[in-house]
Amino acid sequence: MANKRKKYEDDGLISMSLGDHLEELRSRLMLAITGFVAAILISLFFGNWFLAAILSPYQTAMQEAGVDVKLQAIEVAEPFMVYIKASMVLAALISSPWLFYQMWAFVSAGLYKHERRFVYTAAPASAILFICGVLLFLLGIAPLAFKYLAKFQLGVEYIYQPQITKAVNFVLTLALVFGAAFQTPIAIVFAERMGLITVETLCRVRKYVILAAFIVAAMATPPDPVTQVSLAIPLYILYEGSILVCRLWHKKRKQAA
Repeated sequence: MANKRKKYEDDGLISMSLGDHLEELRSRLMLAITGFVAAILISLFFGNWFLAAILSPYQTAMQEAGVDVKLQAIEVAEPFMVYIKASMVLAALISSPWLFYQMWAFVSAGLYKHERRFVYTAAPASAILFICGVLLFLLGIAPLAFKYLAKFQLGVEYIYQPQITKAVNFVLTLALVFGAAFQTPIAIVFAERMGLITVETLCRVRKYVILAAFIVAAMATPPDPVTQVSLAIPLYILYEGSILVCRLWHKKRKQAA
């Protein structure tokens, strides 16, 4: 594939045909899948530990709420399937640096030489932000959400006994949502570096971003105020952080010039 690429020494651009891009995509997908499968093999040994860790906020919230609740398994294979699901999410966390590197490596194949330098920063930053988003929900938001939902008064008597699959899905889905939402600074900085948007525009649309953050949070989370606000506020903070990074980048370039 390298023989098919035409390199321009003056600007560092690598011209690739559609076939070359598809071959590059196939290669990166294979490498990403290989890394993910290796991570799954490792995570299978720690699946029970990870499952206990992600359900600990639920148990803590139930104790603080004074509710004696045990999760129930209805289906025959439900405990095993929950274990497999938790192991796969753990594998995604373990392999996230490798997965994000492959994604950004594919993007960099069509960039100029000076633009490809951004990839060396974006790849580890993406992995770090993803893990931070997941941990923020697991350690900070999940206990508050479970406690709020458990103590919510419906006005009638009912038995509160969640299904273990539903509880695990709730935690894992929102953990991944928070991890994905924490990628917004990378996308914003990348767009600014590519000249698709300016810092001035980012500052000018602040008021709309606040509204958009709450709309996105409402669409991506269950209809409870705890998780919605807990996602919307970090989204806006990350937006402001993106503007700060863009400004520092411009300042650094001016000083270097």
